Amino acid sequence: MNNRSAPAYKTAKKLNNILKQHLHLNNYYTVNSSNELAQNLTRLTINDNHRLITLDIKDLYVNIPIDETIRTTRAQLLKHNDQQTTNQICNILGTILRQNYFAFQDNCYQPDKGVAMGSPLSGTMAEVFLQQLENLHIKPLLDSKCIVFYSRYVDDAIIIYDVTRTNPETIIRQANSMHSNIQTSPTLEADNRISFLDILIIRKPQQIEIDIFRKPTTTDTTINYLSNHPMEQKLAAYRYYIERMLRLPLSHSRQLREWQTIRHIATSNNFPITLLHKLKRQIQHKITKPPTTKNTENNTKWATFTFSSPYIRKITNLFRHTNIKIGYKSSNTVAQLTKPASDRNIPPHNKSGIYCLTCKTCNLSYVGQTSRNLRTRFQEHIRYIKTNNPQSAYAQHILHNQHEYGTIAETMTLLQATKTESMLLPFEQFHIQSLHQAGKLIHEQSHNDPNPLFQLTFSHPPPTRPKTEQ
Repeated sequence: MNNRSAPAYKTAKKLNNILKQHLHLNNYYTVNSSNELAQNLTRLTINDNHRLITLDIKDLYVNIPIDETIRTTRAQLLKHNDQQTTNQICNILGTILRQNYFAFQDNCYQPDKGVAMGSPLSGTMAEVFLQQLENLHIKPLLDSKCIVFYSRYVDDAIIIYDVTRTNPETIIRQANSMHSNIQTSPTLEADNRISFLDILIIRKPQQIEIDIFRKPTTTDTTINYLSNHPMEQKLAAYRYYIERMLRLPLSHSRQLREWQTIRHIATSNNFPITLLHKLKRQIQHKITKPPTTKNTENNTKWATFTFSSPYIRKITNLFRHTNIKIGYKSSNTVAQLTKPASDRNIPPHNKSGIYCLTCKTCNLSYVGQTSRNLRTRFQEHIRYIKTNNPQSAYAQHILHNQHEYGTIAETMTLLQATKTESMLLPFEQFHIQSLHQAGKLIHEQSHNDPNPLFQLTFSHPPPTRPKTEQ
């Protein structure tokens, strides 16, 4: 159930921020990252009687009981807030959480349990529900030493238990009996090893060791270095790989092996090794330098630019010393490249967009826009000419100069196909300025003052790749 387009989405986001201020969760057993878990595990002292098991909670969000979770939230809020504040928060919370309806086969349904996946409140409600269960059922197991370690990341839990006090079947049964809505999927260790998140947990006689875990289906594919994407996006995967390698408590030999793996992935995707070493030094400096606190006001805004070529930075660099941060999006994606073109077989003159009409006598052109198909617009221009109606600049040019016009195939060209009406005027002005600068625009068509952004594009055309000898 996706809640992002729901009417109460923004209200849920605001309420979630309020809950963070007023709701004080213990978070005794939760971790925020695999690195935090790895640090906790490597500090443990274990013995030969200890074993590893992981539990994956099945379909957590859709099984959260709404009324019970609201009651738990109310009890938690009353510990640190007055009755009026608690009532206001819980009333709004109940209204939002009960908007968990969905449509299926033209019918609307509302389940009696479950929170929407896309709601900002879902993660918070899941924590309220699970932490209550952990306090009631997991804490006694820890106190009795049946299990010596328990930690959870969202809906995945890792447990170290003592075989002299309990067994896997008992742990699984106790986990599944914590609540009627909760069912878990267990995984037992094999060869003293078990994977959890992106780490491999290795049980030694007296301690836990950590290695990096990759699924068998993992490939070496990242955004290729030669691809037309922002460098930030190209390096994102390697920034994550290197920072994980440096932050996890890996042995020296495992860290060297991981570095060789990262180098192999980078080489397979045409990355220069020197760039990888530079990135590694930057991350090492970031990890080792003392953290600096910056007094920045929370008024930063984001603007998105389509990354067509590196020259786009000549524009985005203008925002460098402002409170506007720049994000890049790319049309050069697998989804875009593999998306079936619905208008691939449509003739250009049956499309809408920006067009030019060329005079057969002087070869100068007129630029126009239309939200209808070009064929209809061409017929209108011809009607203006035949009825001696100078309504369009192209008709004025033909009539006043007694020049020759031709058929649609001879004179009309689609410059930019678009179905978005808001983009018609910018595209039209761009092509008018382009033809005017090239001296190919008819004199009857007026043009605005040169747009500096358009001018930047004309003066810095995208680079062409040199042909390689076969």
